[in-house]
Amino acid sequence: MIRPFVVRPLLALCMVSVSPLVLAAEGGVGRPITGQQVFSNAGIVPPEPGWVMSLTSIWYDGDLKGAAQVPIVGALSTGLDMKVSYTMANFTHVWDTGKGRWNYASAIGVPVQYTDITASITGPRGRTLGTSDTGTQFADMLVTPIAAGYHFDELNHLSFSLPIYLPTGAYNDDRLANPGQNDYTFMPTVAFTHLDGKGGEFTLSSGLEFYTENDATDYRNGNIYTLDALWTHGFGNGWNAGIAAGYIQQITDDSGSGATSGFRGRSVGAGPTVGWTGKFADAQANFNARWVPEFDTKNRPEGNGISVNMTLAFF
Repeated sequence: MIRPFVVRPLLALCMVSVSPLVLAAEGGVGRPITGQQVFSNAGIVPPEPGWVMSLTSIWYDGDLKGAAQVPIVGALSTGLDMKVSYTMANFTHVWDTGKGRWNYASAIGVPVQYTDITASITGPRGRTLGTSDTGTQFADMLVTPIAAGYHFDELNHLSFSLPIYLPTGAYNDDRLANPGQNDYTFMPTVAFTHLDGKGGEFTLSSGLEFYTENDATDYRNGNIYTLDALWTHGFGNGWNAGIAAGYIQQITDDSGSGATSGFRGRSVGAGPTVGWTGKFADAQANFNARWVPEFDTKNRPEGNGISVNMTLAFF
């Protein structure tokens, strides 16, 4: 048995895929945004039972470089430019499984997305699509049936989770600005967190994304691998600052109508992060903000991701 210890119970592992881009590999992107899959203490499932509530908002502004073509809603596009604002309310329940080395949790996230997209469309199937579209609607719901955390000791922790995106968001294959992807996405994820005992941490999060077929366009996105890292240093009074970084790589080809062999996207980015942890009313609170510019992309839009997160834990 591990003796009870105090952690900042953020359960970010159940928000690990708070990622808004709804064009998937079918838009050269996929769900993840570079450096936005990892959050503070992603490797920790707290031993205390209770609820964790979070609100995360991500803004991404990017465009596709060069003359590369990407498939989107059954058509081919060049000159892709997108602005996305994605906000998710996430609710996590930590199960009462005692204070041993293993603890468990489940979560559900409800997102809303604003999308502004401009693209030069070559439309097959006799369809004509507009070159720009804007909309604000509910996006695909994120469900984490199970997250399991293992505590090596008070400073080192490991978590395993299976977030699943459900095709509940608005989707219309005659629109460009779709907040839903019209597919299921299974995302097995593992995260490791090392606490330095002085208010800082090192967290590493890695995941795979498996997409089902979009039956509206007969298109199936290739599998995507993500690796994200977070390092922070504590400055006292709950404040910390550091670096967030991410790597995204599509590892299999897309398939189906209009799929392009070898169209595998990649992106790399890193940037600053700042946060505060402490008591807020009766809850353990965490506030975090980060900016992650992308600096190496291939077959994906290149741009900037900015996010803010507020998490309240009730134990």
